Amino acid sequence: QVQLVESGGGLVQAGGSLRLSCVASGRTFSTYAMGWFRQAPGKEREFVARISSNGRNTANADSVKGRFTISRDNAKNTVYLQMNSLKPEDTAVYYCAAGSRYTRMNDEYNYWGQGTQVTVSS
Repeated sequence: QVQLVESGGGLVQAGGSLRLSCVASGRTFSTYAMGWFRQAPGKEREFVARISSNGRNTANADSVKGRFTISRDNAKNTVYLQMNSLKPEDTAVYYCAAGSRYTRMNDEYNYWGQGTQVTVSS
């Protein structure tokens, strides 16, 4: 069992930056691929970024390429999402997730955090 707790969300102006963190419980964090997803009001949850268990492989959604960076520190059981050049359309609740597969498919992730709100004002 893995418990995930996100933090770092907030209100920021367009063009600003935020760094989200997701801390995992348990001693098996380094065996899980991790993903960040987001859900805006009235929309389906969508993939944002993913990282392999050892951190060597990452991938982003086209909508955030060049602006968002996912990383992880297995010694701290933490995955990060650095978000730069934020846009109003990035406004959403952001979730981290853990799974056994390195995938962009949210159905493949077994464990989810409670989410953190990111609001970008224009």
